[in-house]
Amino acid sequence: MSDICEDTAGEGMKSSWPELVGRRGEEAKEIIDRENTKVTAKIISENAIVLAVFVCDRVYVRVNDNGIVTQTPSVG
Repeated sequence: MSDICEDTAGEGMKSSWPELVGRRGEEAKEIIDRENTKVTAKIISENAIVLAVFVCDRVYVRVNDNGIVTQTPSVG
């Protein structure tokens, strides 16, 4: 992935946040936005259907009905 998105996920830039699974979505969004200022985190439902289009400055934060992160957020 870092080869695809060198500007936002290249060397020295965080591109995946497995440690956020199980945390509140709003908290995860704040952490992602702080740790990689070249991306924008967006909270979406874990059941949301999205196009399979890779976007280098986007991170989806998938949450359940209780607002808890259920999947590893990553650039794309």
